Amino acid sequence: MTVIPYSNRISIRDFLAWRGIQPKYERNGYGMYLSPLREERTPSFKVDYVQNLWYDFGLGEGGTLLTLVMRLERCDSREAVRRLQNGEKGDTGIASISPGIGEPLGVGGALSVVRPATVPALRILSDASLRHPALVGYLASCGIVPPVAAAFCREVRYEINGRAFFAVGFRNDAGGWELRSARFKGGSSPKHITTIDNRSDTVIAFEGFMDFLAYLSLKYPERLRIDAAVLNSVVNLPKAVPFISRHPVIRTFFDNDEAGRKATADLIRLCPRSEVIDQSSFTRT
Repeated sequence: MTVIPYSNRISIRDFLAWRGIQPKYERNGYGMYLSPLREERTPSFKVDYVQNLWYDFGLGEGGTLLTLVMRLERCDSREAVRRLQNGEKGDTGIASISPGIGEPLGVGGALSVVRPATVPALRILSDASLRHPALVGYLASCGIVPPVAAAFCREVRYEINGRAFFAVGFRNDAGGWELRSARFKGGSSPKHITTIDNRSDTVIAFEGFMDFLAYLSLKYPERLRIDAAVLNSVVNLPKAVPFISRHPVIRTFFDNDEAGRKATADLIRLCPRSEVIDQSSFTRT
């Protein structure tokens, strides 16, 4: 059995390759994979090669190699570290981590080493008014007008493994942030929904905040007078049901894919007293 040396922290890209998992396509600085955590046909598992982080858009979860091993092996952080560290001793270690179904047991050669895994994945440093030209330009390229961006977004500085970055931030109801830039898509804990309560009988519901902002930009300068709920991932739908279900009219702008259609179907089932109108044709897929 091939034992892959471990020292500090391993590249997620190489770790997945060792398990026989290759990206379906790559762009500048990241790769998109079929999720190793669940079954899917469209790649929605992103690995950022620069920051050495993963994010599963279907689950709304992400993190470091350590958190990935914890999810794959269903173990705690202590056990995940032990399995990684034992690899360099010639013990079971990383070579004992269960390969996925139909994946080879190992590939020769050492994995590349990056920063230590003990550093928290993402830490918010500060937030301020949205001013940086790169972020303003990014939102403009997505069809989001400045007044809408200014009303709902902040310029967030955050830290990953000792390195500082900045991104467009969209705050959720629990105080966490959804973060976006031209090169990054992720978020901070706690994960939660974002609601706008204007005491209306109608609510519009979106999976992600970029579609929500795009919708408002198309309506601009008309102000938002109805209620809104942004899930920040379809996995958060149960958290949104108490707010959404109180509205007689529910308009869903979820993605026009299997997950989005299921979310709309779930609302129809969970909100029997409301009229649920599927408007997924609006969203970008």
